[in-house]
Amino acid sequence: MLMFYFQNNVLELWSLFDFLMPGFLGSEKQFQSRFGKPILQSRDAKSSSKEQEAGALAMEALHRQVLPFLLRRLKEDVLQDLPPKIIQDYYCELSPLQVQLYEDFAKSQVKKGLEETVSHIDEENKNEKASKDNPHVFQALQYLRKLCNHPLLVLTANHPEYTKVMDQLHQQHVSIRDIQHAAKLVALKQLLMDCGIGVSSSSSGSSDLSSDPVVSQHRVLLFCQLKSMLDIVENDLLKKHMPTVTYLRLDGSTPAGSRHSLVQRFNNDPSIDILLLTTHVGGLGLNLTGADTVIFVEHDWNPMKDLQAMDRAHRIGQKKVVNVYRLITRGTLEEKIMGLQKFKLNIANTVISQDNSSLLTMDTGQLLDLFSVDQEKEREKPSAQQSNATGKTSLKTMIENLGELWDEEQYETEYNLDNFIGSLK
Repeated sequence: MLMFYFQNNVLELWSLFDFLMPGFLGSEKQFQSRFGKPILQSRDAKSSSKEQEAGALAMEALHRQVLPFLLRRLKEDVLQDLPPKIIQDYYCELSPLQVQLYEDFAKSQVKKGLEETVSHIDEENKNEKASKDNPHVFQALQYLRKLCNHPLLVLTANHPEYTKVMDQLHQQHVSIRDIQHAAKLVALKQLLMDCGIGVSSSSSGSSDLSSDPVVSQHRVLLFCQLKSMLDIVENDLLKKHMPTVTYLRLDGSTPAGSRHSLVQRFNNDPSIDILLLTTHVGGLGLNLTGADTVIFVEHDWNPMKDLQAMDRAHRIGQKKVVNVYRLITRGTLEEKIMGLQKFKLNIANTVISQDNSSLLTMDTGQLLDLFSVDQEKEREKPSAQQSNATGKTSLKTMIENLGELWDEEQYETEYNLDNFIGSLK
């Protein structure tokens, strides 16, 4: 319980204790007044320093009161025989076409409009008209996110550069669906081959023409955020370039009644090399210990969701070391977002750590210091901090709101990307 109640409504904690020890935390009204209200107010991005301090004091008091009855044990502490989980970032260089589209966006009027919107984000009343006229920031983030995956996801018929790019590809006698235009597909193919997946028997020196399925040494869970990206991986990479690879697929279109049998089939049949999944469908609740390798083609901006997805393979019953590879395009928005992911995880691991099993080692001042910038470190690393110095929105506010970003369906419903692409001039 200690691992989760910081992220949920603290009233859930009161409900548990009121059932087990009635009156220990007072009545619901008393609990809300003493703990719930100040903690909730302190988590608001617009909360004052006084409200943040009051929330931290309430959290500390609550923690001290329930600490004797809570015991935190990590999976690694309890399961001594659980093999390690190794996470590695696999960096990819953008293809020339991706670089071209990325630079075109940087030169577009849309980019200038976004900069104006962001620079006046705290002056919405004065710039209400400008905010309405300019494209939404989330549309730009979604555009760049898709571009990092594959140009095909953004280069639609209403894109200003569509005709120019298609003529250019035609002259080169290539198709936009060729994997050479997507850095992640090239890297993914190499990574799978390094795992022994998709390597033909002839290339391994075997002359036996057996009809039995080849069992690879490693088996893979391959996660994407977008169903459309999963389609590209399946059709343009696996079917076209790696036809010997056997795979199953689990996403939102898979009937709920057949998902369990599909998981069982993957776990029990070692001849199946890959299970393709979307993080939203396959990232929670499933036991996929038949795989020992996890590859993230895309990443959730909430790091906890990716960690949950990794643990579909790294759990009770796993006998092998689990290797996790995260494909990241270098020098792009994606790399910056992954940097923010690490920062968020560092905060979580500091606030709730084994060393902090007792609050005797952390006073209120130390807790508040976690959310302030060290001036000496800021001067040592000016490039990372000064880029945000001129903006009106603080890094703290950006981090606090990062976990509240919408999921894919909400983005697509509220902010139509096709309209945004048409405005790239």
